[in-house]
Amino acid sequence: MEQILVLDFGSQYTQLIARRLREMGIFSVILPFDSWQAAMQPDVRAVILSGGPSSVLDADAPIIPREFFGISKPVLGVCYGMQLMAKLMRGQVQPSDSREYGRTRIEITADSVLFANGVESHFQAWMSHGDIVTKPPESFIVTARSHNGLIAAIQHKTRPLFAVQFHPEVSHTQYGMQVLRNFAFHVAHMQPNWSVDAFLKQQQESLKTVEGDDRVLIAVSGGVDSSVTAALLARMLPGRVTGVFVDNGLLRKDEVAAVQAAFKDFKGLHLHVIDAQDRFLSELKGITDPEQKRKVIGRVFFDVFKAFARAHGPFRFLAQGTLYPDVIESRSVRGPSHTIKSHHNVGGLPEDLGFELLEPLRELFKDEVRELGRRLGLPAAMVNRQPFPGPGLAVRVLGEVTAEKLRIVREADAIFNEELAVQPFYPQIWQSFAVLLPVRSVGVMGDARTYDQVIALRAVQSVDAMTAEVFDIPTSLLADIARRIIGRVKGVNRVVFDVSSKPPATIEWE
Repeated sequence: MEQILVLDFGSQYTQLIARRLREMGIFSVILPFDSWQAAMQPDVRAVILSGGPSSVLDADAPIIPREFFGISKPVLGVCYGMQLMAKLMRGQVQPSDSREYGRTRIEITADSVLFANGVESHFQAWMSHGDIVTKPPESFIVTARSHNGLIAAIQHKTRPLFAVQFHPEVSHTQYGMQVLRNFAFHVAHMQPNWSVDAFLKQQQESLKTVEGDDRVLIAVSGGVDSSVTAALLARMLPGRVTGVFVDNGLLRKDEVAAVQAAFKDFKGLHLHVIDAQDRFLSELKGITDPEQKRKVIGRVFFDVFKAFARAHGPFRFLAQGTLYPDVIESRSVRGPSHTIKSHHNVGGLPEDLGFELLEPLRELFKDEVRELGRRLGLPAAMVNRQPFPGPGLAVRVLGEVTAEKLRIVREADAIFNEELAVQPFYPQIWQSFAVLLPVRSVGVMGDARTYDQVIALRAVQSVDAMTAEVFDIPTSLLADIARRIIGRVKGVNRVVFDVSSKPPATIEWE
């Protein structure tokens, strides 16, 4: 499929670039910056260089060869991508005395196809940079400046090389989508080629590799991702898909019963429930590092599947509901310290898998998965369900995971969401949950002094989880929820509410 390649230099907004292109119907993929040679593939029509946290002036800055800019395909540099383009093509970049962060007024100073088709001459854009281009390369012109007089956009005089200092992919940038549209449609001359229907057609072709006698084992959690994966495979491979729901003890309250009810009449899928609570808790004993938790859970999941496969097999394929953000966030751009998370689907499986891995949703973002679920006829309650992390409550118990801590966070979480579910604004919440903090708090209950646990509540609104803002729950409702949690969940004497956004925080605490 023809695509726009996004080379990732570590920006917190990189995924948004690909997501915005998908919204336009343009297929896009993200690869680390050192995979720049992929730009030479014939199906890549254009390349976008993302922003990033580094300075192009650093000795260890992530770079690509200067020869890269000799390709005939259109290239758009964004923030760090602009500074890199300018530096490699012998312009001048230096630290700025007046750094620009947040909303900044932009003025277009020269005609440019990027700023055509309705983009006004002055607009607000989202900036986040410390370095600036002080002199563009000799063959470039300046097409926009910020209200500070700093260079905000440049382009080559004759070749399709463009760069902007602001972030068009961020919703705070006015006309940001139009800037990306202009690049995709009027510079790269692409046609819309991406939709859920196109994806389904693509999957029909790719799943032809699953031959008539091959059987598929799938991990079912009751969440949107695994449910849609199961529905897709059950439709395309009827009678050959076996679902395994593992009760790992890290689930939400009454999760097992809810999953069994949801899949009771699910055609084309054989569902088995395995109680492995004791094993998971035993393996997690003493572990406090969140990355290690994820890897242990992934390993134990795999061991459980292997045991089931030996008893009920043979199975050629292991299917998982891995999504594109899982893949991207599990892949480090510049070493382990920059990895956002090691998803249990993509970071916790052993090399000697023993199955062929089947991940049909691997190219999709969450909202695309929901749309696919609707196309497959899944009930709204399942398709619209809030995301739940693969490692479950293990990453909502900060520190060591124990049965008692799981009881506390599970009960608090259930109360929180029971109270929210009856509110008219509940459908607007992307995710709402409780977290057990690894601290104790002084309190008074009756005439006795207590020294008990602290629960943090989190509720955010988002479109695709790439960014998220705190959901403004009325203070009076939060106070009622806190009183109910403290009154009913033994071991808790304090409740706090998390008001941080993503970025800089993430949605989950671990």
